[in-house]
Amino acid sequence: MRSGNSLPALPHPTFRGRQFDHSRALRLAESRGETLDQVYDRNVNELLQELRVAFTGVQILFAFLLGLAFTQRFAELDAFDLAVYTVALLSTALATMVLIAPVSFHRIVFRRRQKAALVVVADRLLIVGLALLIPAISSAVLLILDVVLGRWQAVVGCSVTVLVGLLTWYALPLAIRYAGNGDAARPHQP
Repeated sequence: MRSGNSLPALPHPTFRGRQFDHSRALRLAESRGETLDQVYDRNVNELLQELRVAFTGVQILFAFLLGLAFTQRFAELDAFDLAVYTVALLSTALATMVLIAPVSFHRIVFRRRQKAALVVVADRLLIVGLALLIPAISSAVLLILDVVLGRWQAVVGCSVTVLVGLLTWYALPLAIRYAGNGDAARPHQP
């Protein structure tokens, strides 16, 4: 402990007993002329904007799926369509829960100087929430196209939806991330 009126140093935030690594955030702060707190504040704001975009879509899909069960044609669905509906509903419900989780996390750690933990956890939850949206959207497409057009057209439409989701949400960003081509202004650093 320090003497006088000084407060003791706050411990670094931990996750499962490990300290969060601040080295990348520190390098980024130095390169942008920001403090570590400014980097984390900006990261939280960026995550919030991304969550707003994702959550608007999941809300619309969830409302549609909840209302669908109360329509007259719902009783006409066969076992396949009911199974697809169940997958769509559950994956949308799980995506909703996971995408809302950073709000609860923020409320619980609010004013505890754990913004680094919030950024790391919210980032992971957003990635998982987006991953859950791929089966949610594609199974909703499968269900609707099966009822409207037929089974084989539904399978093709669902497959295209899954492929586009995986390519644009994961394969493309990961390819650019690992290639190091995302920032043309700076040379690649190992």
